[in-house]
Amino acid sequence: MRERASGSRAPGRPKERARDLSPLWALALANVRYWPTVAPLCGRELARWRGPAQAIGDPALRTLASCKLEGEAFNAQVAATLATLAPAPRRAQSVRAILALELLFDYLDGRTEQLGERVLADGALLFEPFTSALALDGWRGGNGQERRAGGPADWSYLCALGRYTREHFRALPGAAAVSGVACSALARCAKAQTRIHAIDALGVDQLREWSQAAAESSGLDWREYAAGCASSVLAAHALIATAADPRASAADAERVDEAYLATGAAITILDSLVDAAEDREHGRRGFTSLYEPGELEAKLPCLVREALSRARAAPNGAHHAMTLAGVVAYYTSHPGAGHGEARAIARAVRAELSPTVWPALAVMGLWRAAKRARAMWQTPRTNAGGRTTATHNSGAGVE
Repeated sequence: MRERASGSRAPGRPKERARDLSPLWALALANVRYWPTVAPLCGRELARWRGPAQAIGDPALRTLASCKLEGEAFNAQVAATLATLAPAPRRAQSVRAILALELLFDYLDGRTEQLGERVLADGALLFEPFTSALALDGWRGGNGQERRAGGPADWSYLCALGRYTREHFRALPGAAAVSGVACSALARCAKAQTRIHAIDALGVDQLREWSQAAAESSGLDWREYAAGCASSVLAAHALIATAADPRASAADAERVDEAYLATGAAITILDSLVDAAEDREHGRRGFTSLYEPGELEAKLPCLVREALSRARAAPNGAHHAMTLAGVVAYYTSHPGAGHGEARAIARAVRAELSPTVWPALAVMGLWRAAKRARAMWQTPRTNAGGRTTATHNSGAGVE
């Protein structure tokens, strides 16, 4: 990986961004492919995993799995947009692999949050099905699924998601070229997730020491590297889509992975930024607590600029630049980005991606407005007689 350019903007860069409208064409093409071929399959695949989630023996873990499936289905549906890169004959396999891997990641994210001081040791074991999900030779490390027989009540669920991902990934024509890079992305993702979740219990030093040692060749500082690793499941999704192309090479995989390491860093930091008030309210140390006040306003736009440069250099660069714009639009349209330091940072980050970010911002604005309207319609209230009524968007109640 290369050294990152300095934070100063190169002369003429705004004009270059204004001329490059290819991400807008990529957005249009992705929508043409997504709605008729990917979206219906996402619905069926999400339904497929409700039964296995309900079969988890432990009630608390069963509830967690079901809540993740229902409450975070949007994550899987968005991840599956990367499958629009796959040729039509291989698109369904790509969707199945991407969606199952995202479900596994989202569940493990919630699962490892509960481990407290045990997160580094127990988290490494729980992530085994995840880190092996894109390995062509099956279970990495030679342990085998049977090693955990009689272990956690959710072990069969974890293994089923990992095995399903692997089966569909291995069927893609470029899997052999991509697998090594993809497995490395999943391994660093698992390490970062467990170490970030360990901050409250074990402090920041354990994260800093690991990240500083690993970040040297990444072109990112240790905090950006840790943030990028924590969201490297997105790199894995992009690599699954890359593997659908029979012409894919290991060099292609490296460039895609490099692009999504920087994009993932922006995701993790923006996610923490918009949740900062909630984190403080609950006494949690969000990722942005690793930065000094005012530091992110200078650093995050530079990171987004670097992510855009890497995206353009990767195969299908317009699509990856469009993905970055979508990420920025999602987080900078979040209510948590509308005030204080977050508002200034959001404005600066959007400027780095103008004009291609504006259509994505328009879509996100409409989506968030629809969510608010739906919530108003569905919110119950109590009338003067003590009876519950349903509130809809006109403000009237119906029994």
